[in-house]
Amino acid sequence: MTGRIHSTDSFGTVDGPGIRFVVFFQGCPMRCRYCHNPDTWDFSGGRETTAEELMHEYDSYREFLQSGGITATGGEPLAQAEFLAELFSLAKSKGVHTCLDTSAGVWSEENSAGIDEVLKYTDLVMLDIKHIDNESHKALTGIGNTKILKFAEHLRDLDIPVWIRHVVVPGITDSRDELFRLGVFLSTLRNIKALDVLPYHDMAKPKYEKLGMAYPLPDTPPLSKEDAIAAREIILSGIRSGLRKQKKQQSDTD
Repeated sequence: MTGRIHSTDSFGTVDGPGIRFVVFFQGCPMRCRYCHNPDTWDFSGGRETTAEELMHEYDSYREFLQSGGITATGGEPLAQAEFLAELFSLAKSKGVHTCLDTSAGVWSEENSAGIDEVLKYTDLVMLDIKHIDNESHKALTGIGNTKILKFAEHLRDLDIPVWIRHVVVPGITDSRDELFRLGVFLSTLRNIKALDVLPYHDMAKPKYEKLGMAYPLPDTPPLSKEDAIAAREIILSGIRSGLRKQKKQQSDTD
């Protein structure tokens, strides 16, 4: 079996715990307006490779990756679920920690079985939640978030550790009410191990120019780290509020 891969990175430090071998899958159904990898969108791009070839490449760096493992990102890795399952299965047979970085835009209850095969070999999921509001999510990415939030609950039910990622974009995902709502939703997920709230940046502008593409957010300023920290606090307050409500409901039923 072969998969389509955009590229690999032998020294990833922000793609899961430790130093990671990062595999960028080719192809993505979403069109996030702040995407910094538009060259991974095309499903016919990239190069064909096998899971064995990727693991051979991993092995060549293995002495530097002892505290990390392999991360599948993209693009959208779950769009090639069968190939990803083979890659992660091979990695686990070698004792390698596996991390899936996904926006879950391709997941549905109908194709859950194929993706569950991937999750059997997945140690950690880094789940990007772009926007808590369905219509705003659609405007930002091209698709709604209903299935994505259900996928988050699916991971909870399977008790798979999750890191949540949320990019704060000025004027798009920085509303106090929506950040709070995101926190309330996250309070229902008992499997969250980390929350990364990332400030929007526009460093991808030169890449868009090189590709002959118009940058979707030409007038949106980068977000400061201080504002990202403040946004994270709002999300955490929503989590605390949701947990208090759950505790009260439980107390009322006892």
